[in-house]
This record gives sequence, C-alpha cells and structure tokens, in this order.
Amino acid sequence: QVQLVESGGALVQPGGSLRLSCAASGSFFGIGAMGWYRQAPRRQRELVATITGGGSTNYADSVKGRFTISRDNTKNTVYLQMNSLKPEDTAVYYCNAFLYTNRGLNDYWGQGTQVTVSS
Repeated sequence: QVQLVESGGALVQPGGSLRLSCAASGSFFGIGAMGWYRQAPRRQRELVATITGGGSTNYADSVKGRFTISRDNTKNTVYLQMNSLKPEDTAVYYCNAFLYTNRGLNDYWGQGTQVTVSS
C-alpha cells in the first residue's frame, strides 16, 4: 500500500508565504517525478510545478518566480515553497508522484491540502 500525505496548507494573507510538504510512504522501490497540482472551486485541476528524479523543475507561468519546488530523496518528500501569495492562488493543492512498485511504475495522488489566501 502506497500513500502520499500532504501537509502545510493554511489561511494566509496576500503577500504571505507557505511551505507545503508531501511524504510518500509504503511499499515502493523508488520515486520518479513528483509534482504539485491545484484545483480552485469551479475550475479544472492544473499543474503548479514538477521536479524530476534528477532535480529538473518545471513551473506554471502563473507561479514562476514566486514558488519553488524541491525534493529530499532521503525522506521521500517533495516540498513547495510559496512566496508572495495572491488570492488567485487559493485552491486545494494535490501532490503527485510516480512510484516504482511491484506493479511497475504508476502515479499516485495525495488527498489534498487547502490553501486560502485572503485578508
């Protein structure tokens, strides 16, 4: 059984910062790419940022220069540092990871963590 558990979501004022974490646990042999996605009310889920196993990163244009994705392979954890937050960043943020298990390479999702940016 594989599980991704996010943490760090909160209510924050515009201009503030938050750091999201997502830890993978369970039975797997390795982790490939990891990423963060978000879904705002009445909108489709969208990519925020991804990071490969080698550390290459990719960001949505809307978060470039404000968000930073990183990973700690020793802790099976991916992070999302969010600075200069805006009300339009309000959404449920989901962690995604490609994990190698005895069923091969598959992607998994966390349960989501709420980020609300409001004064």
